[in-house]
Amino acid sequence: MAVDIRQRDDVVILKPKGRIIGRSVRDLSKAINEESGKISEAPKLLFDFAEVSMMDSSGLGTLLGAHVSIAQKGGRIGVINVSEKNVKSLIIRSRLISTFEHFDSEDEAIAALAGA
Repeated sequence: MAVDIRQRDDVVILKPKGRIIGRSVRDLSKAINEESGKISEAPKLLFDFAEVSMMDSSGLGTLLGAHVSIAQKGGRIGVINVSEKNVKSLIIRSRLISTFEHFDSEDEAIAALAGA
């Protein structure tokens, strides 16, 4: 699984592509750890799920772990484009919908996260 990474206004945008299941979860975890490790305090990450077709519980666990570690540093995590039925359903069923800050667009997310 590929993860496109870019930065915009002090917000790191991670855009995974494909399926976040099994071994591909390690790729996402590695990208999260590398990018959050580059930021000394209050990291701000935005996950764009536009090109994710499926995610399993291990992928969700990786996101939850990222949320916990980023929150401990005073940072924030946002998500956009959580429209794939499987991904959205998994987040809702696990009752984590309120854990991640959800935004309707990248511009809205950047404004909210960068302004914090």
